[in-house]
Amino acid sequence: MSQLNAGLPEVEPVSFADLSQMLQRIFERHGTSAEVARVLAHNCASAQRDGSHSHGVFRIPGYLSSLASGWVEGRAVPLVEDVASGFVRVDAGNGFAQPALAAARGLLIEKARSAGIAVLAIRNSHHFAALWPDVEPFADEDLVALSVVNSMTCVVPHGAQRPLFGTNPIAFAAPRAGGDPIVFDLATSAIAHGDVQIAARKGQLLPDGMGVDSLGQPTRDPQAILAGGALLPFGGHKGSALSMMVELLAAALTGGNFSFEFDWSKHPGAQTPWTGQLIIVIDPSKAAGANFANRSEELVRQMRAVGLQRMPGDRRYQERAKSLAEGIALPASELARLRELAG
Repeated sequence: MSQLNAGLPEVEPVSFADLSQMLQRIFERHGTSAEVARVLAHNCASAQRDGSHSHGVFRIPGYLSSLASGWVEGRAVPLVEDVASGFVRVDAGNGFAQPALAAARGLLIEKARSAGIAVLAIRNSHHFAALWPDVEPFADEDLVALSVVNSMTCVVPHGAQRPLFGTNPIAFAAPRAGGDPIVFDLATSAIAHGDVQIAARKGQLLPDGMGVDSLGQPTRDPQAILAGGALLPFGGHKGSALSMMVELLAAALTGGNFSFEFDWSKHPGAQTPWTGQLIIVIDPSKAAGANFANRSEELVRQMRAVGLQRMPGDRRYQERAKSLAEGIALPASELARLRELAG
């Protein structure tokens, strides 16, 4: 081993297809149906492929722990309800949100193309993954998509003393002519909870303004945040207002739980928040004809002209291209553990 590589973990490349299949076997061996396993595996492998490591294979232990605790139903069959011309409702059956989205996706797109806009309200669901994989496929079909999902209580509203909201992410995707879709996925907290966990595991300090300890004092120590502390919203009152909006759209509107409403104390090991998700899909051809993607491209061109070096999603697309060409690089020890879990 060279001096430069001394102390670094050995890495091993694995293809996207092989990682997806391995994760699917893991989920099935630990209590999910084949369809649920397929959807979750694709989502998790996509995050790892695109460099979203806090939502990639890092999440597998949490998924398995929730399944083992009986907190989430791994074999749930989503109930899709056609309730209005532009509205689809899904009861996820205490299962994961992504299979519920997959079950309703065809009807949602059909309604969006017919009415120009359609809403999907998912309730009784668990979402434990990156949110951008939920919306990017719609942009690939020349549709605009916006999604919000709430999570477990871990964020102190601006001006409050105790946590109430979840990290409550917002994801957006729009088609673009001559380039990858414009996609962003951001937590309304100052930092994603998964990134705090990764920093704690690595023994790294966080930037200022990310969270508070159990006494409500500002801290850069991720362990202090995880051990009875809490995260802060990004941008003070602005992020706090957006987080409140997500609670209303993802929980109150869908019929799901607010971030503070569920109690998993009787399910040791439970890690997946039992909340709700809202997805809005728009067919831009109804307003802008075939011109919307060109207008998106013009906006990107002007943003680059004023000096913007990196667009939202650029890093993910670069990581994706590298992973597809060279394989997804995983620490050899982590890959061995996944193979063991897959049997």
